[in-house]
Amino acid sequence: MAKTRDDKKLGRKTYEKELRKLQEELCYLQSWVKKTGERVVIVLEGRDAAGKGGTIKAITERVSPRVFRTVALPAPSDREKSQMYMQRYVERLPAGGEIVIFDRSWYNRAGVEYVMGFCSPEEHQRFLTLCPLVEHFIVDAGIRLIKIWLEVGQEEQERRFRARIEDPIRQWKLSPMDVASYRKWYAYSRARDMMLESTDTKHAPWHLVDSNDKKRARLNCISHILSRIPYQHVDHEKVKLPERSEKKKYDDSASLANRKFVEQRY
Repeated sequence: MAKTRDDKKLGRKTYEKELRKLQEELCYLQSWVKKTGERVVIVLEGRDAAGKGGTIKAITERVSPRVFRTVALPAPSDREKSQMYMQRYVERLPAGGEIVIFDRSWYNRAGVEYVMGFCSPEEHQRFLTLCPLVEHFIVDAGIRLIKIWLEVGQEEQERRFRARIEDPIRQWKLSPMDVASYRKWYAYSRARDMMLESTDTKHAPWHLVDSNDKKRARLNCISHILSRIPYQHVDHEKVKLPERSEKKKYDDSASLANRKFVEQRY
């Protein structure tokens, strides 16, 4: 695994300063995508507790959800189970002017489904064989496909799991599937390596991010995404607020005097 530049965790002030710069660039990217009609797919994968959720939040918290659309599909319905495996993912690919971030992508089949026995070995092998072909069609259609794997080590994953167990505001993050994945560390390692061997292609390469330091991982992910798209800053006319109309003016504060306001406890 690639080493971070510094053994120390990145400080919050430095992190927030650098994140602000990158989020500003994401806003420029957003304007360029809207203007040009570009289509972008970002696939974020990794072990449980690798930091996918926090990374996606860092990407999306300052941009429009109408442009940056996050897709996190639940378990397939009975109807979807009867479809082609990739069908429900293809339906959610971006239209012009959209960036789709897959949190739980078609690579579920290469990871959790395979390791936990939710698909057969034959279905798993078929996926590894056909996935590069499907991604080739996606890229040939003009969609920019960016695939990122967040790699976390055993000790750090255990630390994050234990923090979830102890912290009431994190306990919802710890599912039975997470506990099972903790036990099957090496099975997931083998599944990861099989996935990378089969699907790390020239037209749709994987890029790995060391996510043992969440803050560094988020910054490195966003920086990488920006580097993969040849966006430009789009000029906008500066908005000028008009003067408020005084026509039919009335005392709108007094009209609320007898309404029920929430008690100001803070």
